[in-house]
Amino acid sequence: MPQIIILPHESLCPDGAALDVASGTSICDILLAGGIELDHACEQSCACTTCHVIVREGFDSLSPSTEIEDDLLDKAWGLEPESRLACQAMVDGADLVIEIPKYSINMVKEGH
Repeated sequence: MPQIIILPHESLCPDGAALDVASGTSICDILLAGGIELDHACEQSCACTTCHVIVREGFDSLSPSTEIEDDLLDKAWGLEPESRLACQAMVDGADLVIEIPKYSINMVKEGH
């Protein structure tokens, strides 16, 4: 079973984490199921960039990005060549190491 290693993030995952995952599951669903409250303002409909993550290892194993995702990523804070929207990136059997950027374009969060 593949595993996602989440690098430490100051507020969402201060100690980092390692989560076992099933192939065919989105990174966003995996993080949320693991108790990591990643922003996803559009409810995973590929309409915003709040679930932006950087895939430090295993990028090529993910499902390919669509043109819509690529266009949205252009608006993401801290964009890198290995950036993906977590709601669109499906795990496909390989281990991943991901980083959650320090900031997102979502300036207001419910419940905070």
